[in-house]
Formats: sequence, C-alpha cells, structure tokens
Amino acid sequence: MRVIGLAGWSGAGKTTLLERLIPALIARGVRVSTLKHAHHSFDVFPETSAAAEYRRAGAGQIMMVSPAGWALSRELLGGPEPGLPDLLARMARVDMVLIEGFKRWNHPKIEIHRAANGKPLLCHDDPAIAAIATDASIPGLAIPACHLDDIPAVADFAQYFAVSADDVEWRESPNLQGT
Repeated sequence: MRVIGLAGWSGAGKTTLLERLIPALIARGVRVSTLKHAHHSFDVFPETSAAAEYRRAGAGQIMMVSPAGWALSRELLGGPEPGLPDLLARMARVDMVLIEGFKRWNHPKIEIHRAANGKPLLCHDDPAIAAIATDASIPGLAIPACHLDDIPAVADFAQYFAVSADDVEWRESPNLQGT
C-alpha cells in the first residue's frame, strides 16, 4: 500500500483538490482510500442516532452497518491520539492512501499552496515535501510544481512520489507548521 500526503495551510484547498484527485486516480485504475487528520472534534454518527446514544452511555467502540456500508468509531476516552502508522495498519489494503494533514509526519507530501492565503511555503522546512500544487508562479523552487487546477499533473505527482507505507521510517517532526 503506497502513501502520499497533501499538506498546506488551512484554506489552501487540500480537501477540494482531493475531491478532484480521487476520481482522476480511480480513472487510472488506482484503488484509493483517504486518511484525514481533523484538528477539531467530529462525529461519524448523527447526534440523534442510536450510535450517539451508545457513545454518551460510554461505549468504547461503536459500529453501524447498513446495506450501503459500515462505520466503526473508537472513542479515545482520554487516551492518546493514535499515530499515523497505527492508523494506516487498521485500513484495508488499497493501491494508494491519500493522507490529508498529519503534516508533522515524514511521509512524502505534495504541498498545496494558495497565494491569497499569504502564508509561507512549507517546503522550505519540510524535506518530505516532494512537489507543490499552487496557483502562483514561484521562482527558484528546487522541487517540481504544477497549477492547483492541473489535476492530471497532481495525479502524476501522487503516483510518482507515493511510497510503500512499509518503506517509511515513521517519525514526527514537531517543528513543522501548517495543516
């Protein structure tokens, strides 16, 4: 299973780009899954569902199943957030996992940069960034770049720079910025 991350500041367009990149990779015959880090609380199950009631009652894991699919929620109950390699190990095997967020981890990444954000490039502080998708012309880059809207080029970068999750020497760098 190969992994590639999308990293960038909030508002750069990571999620929007992923929504366009996923079908482009699938059209190339790539089986794709995603893994996203959220900096805020989220709820997989609607507040009025039975599963939400189970959570409020203190259940550590809740699984819901329907003819359309299934979802498993594991409550941390005050425990630590699991690391990226632990989460990847729990996923079903596919060709490629697109990782949004987890910017402090050392897996290869494509930086998503939007000039209107006025934020600095992350690639100068993160050697794991292999390419940039941006809406600006950035002279002097030492890594390849393409336009944010050039989805075939972003798909090329994703396929070229993705590596086997087994080949990553997983570690975090607390000095990196962005989301």
